[in-house]
Amino acid sequence: MKSFNLNLFLVSGLLVIVIIYSINQYSPHEEPIEEIKDFQGIKLGSYTDFEENSIKGPQSIEINSYRLKVTGLVETELEYKYDEVLGFPSQEKVIQLDCVEGWSVRVLWEGVLLEDLIDEASVKPEAVVVIFRAVDGYSTSLPLSYIIEEEIILAYKINNITLPEANGYPFQVVAESKWGYKWCKWVSEIELSDDLDFRGTWESAGFSNKAESGGQKWETRN
Repeated sequence: MKSFNLNLFLVSGLLVIVIIYSINQYSPHEEPIEEIKDFQGIKLGSYTDFEENSIKGPQSIEINSYRLKVTGLVETELEYKYDEVLGFPSQEKVIQLDCVEGWSVRVLWEGVLLEDLIDEASVKPEAVVVIFRAVDGYSTSLPLSYIIEEEIILAYKINNITLPEANGYPFQVVAESKWGYKWCKWVSEIELSDDLDFRGTWESAGFSNKAESGGQKWETRN
């Protein structure tokens, strides 16, 4: 009988602990984060509106082992953990991505200035191009001057939610005013370079390296 009462006491105590823990974890004052549909009066598309056209399909990243590398023409090559990138000052921009396939989506992006990330590595004077490489082998590039002047961001949120895997988690380049193939997803490396002749995945296939949104899609052959 004593053994039964002791077991009942232990079970009751454990139940109380579980209930208290549950209350603390799921406070009624904490609202779930949902995708927003407008921002400062601007109607937004949805993260689900983006069509899947990556070279190997959505990538699944193990965030604990993930590192974002800054390499190339820098004084000190760096490797950022995911949380370290999120520690930089954040920027928000409503930007439309235009795809050469004919579709467009306008959403709110939140991320960090690429300039802030690469400045930490002390960029060498001869660097003029920034090459982006993704975990799936994809690559593209943008002029360093464009990244600085246009305050280009590396996004980690879309419409107030963390980037889903299909949208490039953990990071996507928001290359505003450029065709969608310049918006590298699943970014794993940022390389500073002096190679003006570098051509990324789709540029090597003939797409314009300038990639001005709404402009010429194909590289001009001389």
